[in-house]
Amino acid sequence: MKNISKIIALAIAAVGFSAQVNAQATATASASATIVTPISITKTIDLDFGNVAASGAAGTVVISPAGVRSTTGGVTLPATAGTVTSASFDVAGTANYTYAITLPASVTIASGANNMTVNAFTSTPSATGLLSGTGAQTVTVGATLNVGASQAAGVYTSGTPFDVTVNYN
Repeated sequence: MKNISKIIALAIAAVGFSAQVNAQATATASASATIVTPISITKTIDLDFGNVAASGAAGTVVISPAGVRSTTGGVTLPATAGTVTSASFDVAGTANYTYAITLPASVTIASGANNMTVNAFTSTPSATGLLSGTGAQTVTVGATLNVGASQAAGVYTSGTPFDVTVNYN
């Protein structure tokens, strides 16, 4: 009987010790990171409104991202169009990522002391782009040229290029 009492006492003690051992648990986790290809943008074509005829009334020339021109007010488009192009940029980065497109508010173009403002920039795609399965996309940019009444003749260019910025979303 003494042996049975000792076995029961040992069993109770073992259960008590095992409960204390099981009061703590541990889990593990791994750390990781993925480095994506940096996004880049390269200009391929400059924005060019082509030949424009001014009159005694102010007006505008709008060039769409597709390169189509239209006019308002006292501006006409001569039969000899000159070079007409929307700006074009190649964007590259990680395939299937989206990115935000930021366009300038305005830029001044000048011919000597004479100036005109280019504003109302638009793009295709607009606001957000999606890089293809190869990690590339073309962004085209149009804008509005504000022509003054009796704007002086000349070749007008921007003193500094305008910025188009892209950032991953």
